[in-house]
Amino acid sequence: MEAILGEYAITVEDIRKAAATIKGQVLRTPLVPAPRLSQLTGAKVFVKHENMQPTGSFKERGAVTKLESLTPEERKRGVIAMSAGNHAQAVAYHATRLGIPSTIVMPETAPLVKAENTRAYGAEVILYGETLYESADKARAIAAEKGLVFVHPYDDPLIMAGQGTCGLEILEDQPDLDQIIVPIGGGGLISGITVAAKALKPSIEIVGVEAALYPSFQNAIAHEDRPIGGATLAEGIAVKAVGQLALPIVTDLVSEIILVDEPMIERAVNAYATLQRTMAEGAGAAGLAAMLTHPEKFRGKKVCLVLCGGNIDARILASVMVRELERDDRIVSLRITSHDRPGLLGRVASRLGELGANILEVSHGRLFLDVPAKGVSIDITIETRDAAHTSEVFEALQKDGLEPRRIGQQCLSESAY
Repeated sequence: MEAILGEYAITVEDIRKAAATIKGQVLRTPLVPAPRLSQLTGAKVFVKHENMQPTGSFKERGAVTKLESLTPEERKRGVIAMSAGNHAQAVAYHATRLGIPSTIVMPETAPLVKAENTRAYGAEVILYGETLYESADKARAIAAEKGLVFVHPYDDPLIMAGQGTCGLEILEDQPDLDQIIVPIGGGGLISGITVAAKALKPSIEIVGVEAALYPSFQNAIAHEDRPIGGATLAEGIAVKAVGQLALPIVTDLVSEIILVDEPMIERAVNAYATLQRTMAEGAGAAGLAAMLTHPEKFRGKKVCLVLCGGNIDARILASVMVRELERDDRIVSLRITSHDRPGLLGRVASRLGELGANILEVSHGRLFLDVPAKGVSIDITIETRDAAHTSEVFEALQKDGLEPRRIGQQCLSESAY
């Protein structure tokens, strides 16, 4: 039996109408059991794969709902949006598909892959400003000048209702869930999912997740004044001002907001790649980061993670995965200083091979001032099975008289991986 919710910007009926609107135009993404993530977190985890949408994120749901509401005259004039990436791609892709001209204003700091994809989908892209708010001011000015329809990324009832269709699908596929964990940017996704889920199952817990550098909803709800800003891997939820339509929904119906730091977001991105075999951008991985940050809140429960986006730059993903290997002591750098004698480098390399270590990079130097004139310094970056294996390697080299000294993590060249 459905619950009757209070007066908010959207109702479950609005979300159902949106579901009918987007049917056949937006992918109904799968809700997939995740046994490896369950083992990692201690909960029974299911992943809602919104990264499988054609443009790589949930934003298509709201974009189609909004675009389909336009009058013929509005369609002819066209639309404009401001976005750091995912909303831009969704609006551009579906506007082009529906024959609607689109202009997207993006911050100059927007990820290159998202800007290029947006152009490829047929939109005119304008890079303007350092922040999303400067981009928004520019977009509104252009909209007023040219008579374009402004498509807000989150603070719009049609956008919110469209995003809420994700919540309907989740509970249709897995009605016995205990919790749904949703990343929060401006609040469009979590407000839509919350209204849908609470109408269908009032007892379900909705947990929001923000990047610790951008605690906008946490500040607004808890009346705190945490600093906001900084470079985050989760740029998709790096929002300084909350959605005003979403705020009362989140305040009243979301059980908790968890803040996650950058190392934990990186760890979650890596876990999706290595354990779930799927790509998650920083914002998309925020829910898993929350589970890793506070596993006691989720242990033993049946949990849905909304993987809201997978648009991560390949170089960033590679960097994250290597950095995680370093954190786990599976990639380490060591220095051996010894007398310069023939065959030393070959002997060290052979010994490392015997010990099962994989050499990634080697630097062989004789001219450093901290090395004796007749000495040599060898810096080696190796890959091992795990931290215990790394300790075994160091102990063996020490017994061999090579006196390895661990040095700071090295920035590997592309050839190393």
